[in-house]
Amino acid sequence: MTMSRLAKIVMVLGLALFAALVTFSNISDYDSNFEFVKHVLSMDTTFPGNKAMYRAVTSPTLWTLGYWSIIAGEGLTALLFLIGGWRMILAADAPAEEFDRAKSFVIAGATVGFLVWFVGFMAVGGEWFLMWQSSTWNGQEAAFRFYVTILAVLIFVNQPERD
Repeated sequence: MTMSRLAKIVMVLGLALFAALVTFSNISDYDSNFEFVKHVLSMDTTFPGNKAMYRAVTSPTLWTLGYWSIIAGEGLTALLFLIGGWRMILAADAPAEEFDRAKSFVIAGATVGFLVWFVGFMAVGGEWFLMWQSSTWNGQEAAFRFYVTILAVLIFVNQPERD
């Protein structure tokens, strides 16, 4: 196994661990994290008098559905990265073409993670629900760190292998 392949495997498994820990935290400290989703969706800490309050979601059922969608996306991200890392381990000493094929679950995991942290938190939470206006319930900085790390690892992992 080359050092490059080892680094790719370790980074992917690191992303799997991270997404699994986030998923675990959201389940084990359900109420704290549910409060975050509730406040973002209800837009109750955005600037007073903003003209976008028609976007607010005040249904506890929809808060719960949104929160479980986030948890499911995070869990799926973890699972896909774990499978991708495992497949890369199994192909670590294989020819380059086979190792490249083993990366497909990593690409899927990065896609789901991007959907969760960029599309979900930055686009939907940050812009549609104006999370950026809240000094208390603003997860954009953390989401940025997450999806940029995922993208950086994806770029590295997607570098073609050589025999």
